[in-house]
Amino acid sequence: MLTVIDQTLRARLCASPARDRVIAATLIYQCDDPLAARLAFPASATLDGHDVVWTFARDLLAAGLRMPSGEGDVHVWPCGQRRTMIELSSPVGVALLQLDTEDVQDFLTRSYTAVPPGEEHRHIDLDADLAALLGGSEDAAGPGSGLEAS
Repeated sequence: MLTVIDQTLRARLCASPARDRVIAATLIYQCDDPLAARLAFPASATLDGHDVVWTFARDLLAAGLRMPSGEGDVHVWPCGQRRTMIELSSPVGVALLQLDTEDVQDFLTRSYTAVPPGEEHRHIDLDADLAALLGGSEDAAGPGSGLEAS
């Protein structure tokens, strides 16, 4: 079964009309984290020279193709019929990116083929996620943990 989908694309980093630049970016979808989409930037495209990955809801990306969407650090909205804007806010600053809507739609179509909307729960391993939260293995729900094993 396909577990990772990635879509390499060109993103226009919008600073000011004279300082806009095109950077590489990759949209990533992992079937074992079915509610999330990731937007990764190589070290060459970041201020501190390190790879950066932003994680946000796949549904946010889809909704942002139709209307302004998002709360908090990530906002997505359509910019005409051919472009999609993504705003990323951090304590260091704000990045405004322009992507080709067709690239985003292609990525979402591929992710929905792998895990259809409404079927995400079938790809979530709650036992493993709970164990990770508790800082142990999947046996973390054993005796003395305060949790009842199922």
